[in-house]
Amino acid sequence: MKSILAVGFLLATLLAPAPALVQSALAQSTDGIRTHALSLTGEPKYGPDFPHLDYVDPKAPKGGSVRYASIGSFDSMNPFIVRGSAASLAGLYEALTTTPDDDITSEYGLIAESMEVAPDNSWIVFNLRPEARWHDGRPITAADVVFSLDVLKEKGAPQYRFYYANVEKAVAEGDHRVKFTFTTSDNRELPVIMGQLVVLPKHFWEGKAFDEPSLEIPLGSGPYRVKSIEAGRSVTMERVPDYWGKDLPINLGTDNYDLVRTDYYRDPTVSREAFKAGAYDFRLENSAKEWATGYESPAQREGRFKMERIENDNPQGMQGFSMNLRRPLFQDRRVREALGLAFDFEWSNKALFYDQYTRTRSFFQNSEMEAKGLPSPAELAILEPFRGRIPDEVFTREFQPPVTDGSGDMRDNLARAAQLLEEAGWTLESGNRVKDGQVFQFEFLLDAGNSAFERIVLPYLKNLERLGIKASLRKVDTAQYEKRAQQDFDFDMISSIYPQSLSPGNEQRYYWSSTAADDPGSQNYIGLKDPAIDALIEKLIMAPTREELVTACRALDRVLQWGHYVVPNWHMGAFRIAYWDKFGRPASLPQPTYGIGLAGWWIDPAKEQALGETAAPEPAATSAAPVAPAATEATPADDRGESPIANILMGAGAVVLLIVLLGILRRGRNRA
Repeated sequence: MKSILAVGFLLATLLAPAPALVQSALAQSTDGIRTHALSLTGEPKYGPDFPHLDYVDPKAPKGGSVRYASIGSFDSMNPFIVRGSAASLAGLYEALTTTPDDDITSEYGLIAESMEVAPDNSWIVFNLRPEARWHDGRPITAADVVFSLDVLKEKGAPQYRFYYANVEKAVAEGDHRVKFTFTTSDNRELPVIMGQLVVLPKHFWEGKAFDEPSLEIPLGSGPYRVKSIEAGRSVTMERVPDYWGKDLPINLGTDNYDLVRTDYYRDPTVSREAFKAGAYDFRLENSAKEWATGYESPAQREGRFKMERIENDNPQGMQGFSMNLRRPLFQDRRVREALGLAFDFEWSNKALFYDQYTRTRSFFQNSEMEAKGLPSPAELAILEPFRGRIPDEVFTREFQPPVTDGSGDMRDNLARAAQLLEEAGWTLESGNRVKDGQVFQFEFLLDAGNSAFERIVLPYLKNLERLGIKASLRKVDTAQYEKRAQQDFDFDMISSIYPQSLSPGNEQRYYWSSTAADDPGSQNYIGLKDPAIDALIEKLIMAPTREELVTACRALDRVLQWGHYVVPNWHMGAFRIAYWDKFGRPASLPQPTYGIGLAGWWIDPAKEQALGETAAPEPAATSAAPVAPAATEATPADDRGESPIANILMGAGAVVLLIVLLGILRRGRNRA
């Protein structure tokens, strides 16, 4: 199993551009360049004859069981559609290629044995492994691959239509050879994107309503299959002993548990208490307060479970309070800037977060794509055609979010906010901001399953009240939140995450494009409809070189920053994990550390015996409404070979993109 922690939560490994094919590792086929891997930024870390991944123990023992937790519930076993809340089925599905935790800008063949890429990038061929099999023993064929693309674009969630928008056609050229042809040769990430296609069994889905949620156990090809489900409460996966890919170098030393069970809990507090009682084995913590204070227990003092903070090398993307531009209230940029001035990060970090976080300033935070300083000449060449249609500050100032001294005294920032509101026509009358007889009031919509965020939002709303703005907090159950925020865009303000990878690409359409703004289920929560931003997105996607990609990202970043579309939150470049001391682990972490290599852990019988675990404790009460991926605590599970879009949709246990992406990355989880 590949760690959900790889590339953070964020749709990471998989949203990447231009495969830079290295001639030394390739052979020339009749029409294209044949390779074992597609590298996005240079030479793949592993050559065609690598024995195993560096961060695994190829002789890791198999056996035992592991238990994970997820928040909410599920009512569907189909993670590829909008309707329903899908269960976490990590390890069930596979893609044509896969990405290791230490080389996230490369894709290595999984179901595909090799790839052939057109010299001009206008098509790619995948040669399938003849030994690849579904769990019912039938071979995986090119017809399955073609079916997968067609059904995901036609009946899957809207992400797929954006992600595969430049794929003209897919053709089966025999049982084990499939060719994808593209509408353009300028989008150099397209070959990589097609490798991330999750392959679905055509014979299983024929005659079934793919776009309808169902609890029927699906058929897959991965290292795990569904053993049993308890609807809405738990899913148990079992390792497939004769899994067709178990001896592939990319898989050696991974997928070591015989059984993987995920239990669903009604909220994070119940889940955390269950962990401390030993009801499950591994936990990724995303609350600073709980990390500092929430794990105190006899088991922790006795060392029965461990807590680790592991620094990582992941880009962070943007987490922030998103304003819905579909509401006239937020369409004035001065108003949006004023709302940003009312958030006191420094006080929140000191009073609420135990100084664990850093303020986020960029939509490409912690990466070379982050816009800093003034625009370079190359950036100006991109931005100049839009002068007068994008904020003037893009050309003259570096964006920085407002700062306070952390004391709680925000008088200077609030004075500036009041000035901006006055300039926008919102005058103060009897303590309320009023314009044309309308009182400035709005609602902050919060998923009740993400209750930790209430302590952050309420002080922010109190600051808005000092400005004469009547802002209220509305908590709704997860099913209602998912429908309002993610499907109907029926909200004023929400907390949201926009994950980024080391190589951004097509997913930017899904976040910011005019088309996505009207597409229910897209991640354009803001409702952006700006022709300049649309053009910048296409410039980014079509960038022919890494250097030009970075430049285009920085240009887009500046326009998004100065648009004040979100109130930037915070980030932390580390994983916080807690786990019961029953695991064996490889000697080293992946390097660079984009994930913790959780795929390579195993059960150590001696440690397990020392814990006195003779039987699994009964899980705590798990009854709950379905949960939105963006607000869940993730289930560490397998995402071997899954695309970022699939990972986004991996149900209540996912993250989302995100950390799609981190299944898994992952539509991101809110860090609180």
